[in-house]
Amino acid sequence: HYSFWFAQPKNYSEGLQEDKKIRNCIKNYIQKNRKKSSNRKIESDSSSEVITHIEIQKEIDTIHVIIHIGFPNLLKKKGAIEELEKDIQKEVNSVNQRLNIAIEKVKEPYRQPNILAEYIAFQLKNRVSFRKAMKKAIELTKKADIKGVKIKIAGRLGGKEIARAECIKKGRLPLQTIRAKIDYCCYPIRTIY
Repeated sequence: HYSFWFAQPKNYSEGLQEDKKIRNCIKNYIQKNRKKSSNRKIESDSSSEVITHIEIQKEIDTIHVIIHIGFPNLLKKKGAIEELEKDIQKEVNSVNQRLNIAIEKVKEPYRQPNILAEYIAFQLKNRVSFRKAMKKAIELTKKADIKGVKIKIAGRLGGKEIARAECIKKGRLPLQTIRAKIDYCCYPIRTIY
């Protein structure tokens, strides 16, 4: 986790639980707003709000929360950050600490595995062919200048009775090399099958 703070051993578990509450609150807020916007058909972007990671920096009197996000569409709306701050203040119950929320856009969003995974999941939910979705995701990684990618989809692919796994590799993926920077993401999705 991306947490930057120090606590005495007896207070450490409380700080960790507070971090978990903050992260869950942010994810729930974004998911709730995404459902509202999809109901109103405002945005049809395939990966409208994908959080890559949430950084929490705690000082004596302030908590800095930096949300690293792929495509910050919902959180740019007027009053969205203030509403999110109120939700987190209620959840955490920190009276003597101020809360600062900042949003940082990820420079190359398709380099992040969780953005790609959510893109593929969204395609599968919209009943796009799984092979087409995998190939399109690999195309997006080529634009992001990635050396190698491996995508594996498992389950009842194409509505078949027996579950199976399909895998596509492109480029170099040195799993035995310790120095190689390899990111990983697992993303479950419920389809109509």
